[in-house]
Amino acid sequence: MSRNLGPTAIFLLLISSWFFALPLAAQTPKTTPHAAGDSALADEKAMTLAEQGRCKEAIPALKRLMNSQGTEETRKKAGVLGLRCSLTLDSRDSALDFLRQLGHQFPRDPDVLFILVHAYSDLSTRTAQDLGRTAPQSMPAHKLNAEALEMQARWDEAQREYEEMIGKEPDAPGIHYLLGRLLLSRPDVDAKAAERAKQEFQKELQIDPRNAGAEFILGEMARQQSQWEEAITHFSQAAKLDVNFGDAYMSWGLCLVTLKRYEEAIPPLQAAVRLQQGNPSAHYNLAIALSRTGKKEEAEREFAIHRQLTQNSPPPGEGKKE
Repeated sequence: MSRNLGPTAIFLLLISSWFFALPLAAQTPKTTPHAAGDSALADEKAMTLAEQGRCKEAIPALKRLMNSQGTEETRKKAGVLGLRCSLTLDSRDSALDFLRQLGHQFPRDPDVLFILVHAYSDLSTRTAQDLGRTAPQSMPAHKLNAEALEMQARWDEAQREYEEMIGKEPDAPGIHYLLGRLLLSRPDVDAKAAERAKQEFQKELQIDPRNAGAEFILGEMARQQSQWEEAITHFSQAAKLDVNFGDAYMSWGLCLVTLKRYEEAIPPLQAAVRLQQGNPSAHYNLAIALSRTGKKEEAEREFAIHRQLTQNSPPPGEGKKE
């Protein structure tokens, strides 16, 4: 093996090899007598073949096992082995079949959930490698690389990547938004960087007027400067562009409450509560707006939900009181 593996290559090797560290022997179910002895022997043979790496022979039987009336442990082991074999053969359709079955049959099993996290990550990594091999100079490949650099906090390199993309295709949708987001994500963001980010979001909206994310961030930037009317304009537009954008409704309503425009605040806050039922702040601000407009009974219901949510969700670092 080459000694010149970079950090990205090492990361990919670690991701691709995670499955082979799973304690499959610990997952082996206890042998249980079956009415159909031949079927039980066939099941054991399929799993033995998979453990020996004879995956092409094993996968069809493992799929049948997952859909059988066998014990929970047998089906679970068949699914894990089938997924491992599918990834070994790079049979992605087969891997997705096992992933769906495992997720459906064992939705709360921590071992299965752990496996699903890594398997989906593995498939994502392989698809990224496909993109890098087949179209390394394409805009999507550059975007993926820039996002990877962001995740590694390599801010300058990621920024250069976005700027190069803009230089090649200044009117490509989404790139100005991503650059603006990066500028605000940097730990050393200052007033100059914030102003540059604002300009990038505005350029994005000139190219793609339906970018709800750009509208929302411009609203947040205005809200932080106490520019309430501008913030309301951006938040309301973001909500109109994406009717499921709970944060946009929430921030829209919060601005109106701050301005004591309580009647106007009720509809967006009701939408925020509908979309974010577990958000204590949404219920609290809706309660305030209802209370200030004389809707005492409705307000008390929202205050009660707020109290329940805050009691059930103690601050970080604090446990529930016994």
